[in-house]
Amino acid sequence: MSETVKQVIIPPRLQPGDTIGLVTPAGPVHELDRVRAGIDILEEAGFIVKLPVDLEKEEYLAGSDEARARQLTEVWHDSEVKGILAMRGGYGAMRLLAYLDPAEFAKYPKILAGFSDITILLNEIQRRTGLVTYHTPVLTTLASSDAASRQSFLEMLTGPAKPIAPPNLQILTGGGATGHLIGGNLASLSHLLGTPYEPLWRKGILFIEDVGEAPYQIDRMLTQLQASGRLAQLSGLILGTFSEGDEREQEWSELIWARARELTGDQIPLWGNFPVGHGKRNVTMPIGMTATMDSDEGRLEFST
Repeated sequence: MSETVKQVIIPPRLQPGDTIGLVTPAGPVHELDRVRAGIDILEEAGFIVKLPVDLEKEEYLAGSDEARARQLTEVWHDSEVKGILAMRGGYGAMRLLAYLDPAEFAKYPKILAGFSDITILLNEIQRRTGLVTYHTPVLTTLASSDAASRQSFLEMLTGPAKPIAPPNLQILTGGGATGHLIGGNLASLSHLLGTPYEPLWRKGILFIEDVGEAPYQIDRMLTQLQASGRLAQLSGLILGTFSEGDEREQEWSELIWARARELTGDQIPLWGNFPVGHGKRNVTMPIGMTATMDSDEGRLEFST
């Protein structure tokens, strides 16, 4: 791809008293207890929470493509709303891209946050506009995230991006690397290959996570990234978690780490066990910001 990285735009930070607008750009929300628990956390932090308009559900989607795109656009244009948080992931974000005009979003820079299928929106809006977006828990996973992840979520959205130096980080291939941060859910990203919505891989720091995919399925997606030449374009690769923390996590992780080392040939820094994923550990990652992998210190640093 011949595109170049756009100038970084940092959206205005949130302050107590600001309104966070909730959106459902992917799957429908069923876990009302998790919704209430997530809202409680936001309100206890001093934010006002604005619920989205109800959409007519369509099987595994929160609404039609047009309705979900319209909801996101209207919330983005709402002058009361200072930050936008997805209520859940699921499926359907990719279907919205044909209905969105990211250039319009750039006129009103705001925080956009979420993860899982929301990965597609985070990376595409950032690629098209330069606006930093945030890979964070969604509303329905916020209460079940561990204390460090909730703290990271609130600190990153209200202040400057702090370095992340996670305990138990696995340095699989050492060295240092600097590049623009891209990433999120591996399955979502792999389905962008060959479309107009691919991230800018060249000289990027890629972080990936997934859930519900066996090691051979993760292997297939990583192999696709390698065979298509995308891994060779990266400056560094960060592996998050690939399960929800069951008894298979360590065994599966080691299989995935080994395959990632084979595919990258120890040519770039490679980290494992980074706390991003569908389990309790899901620290906030600012997509589009310049990131530096410091393997000697086991620390990820950010700058604009």
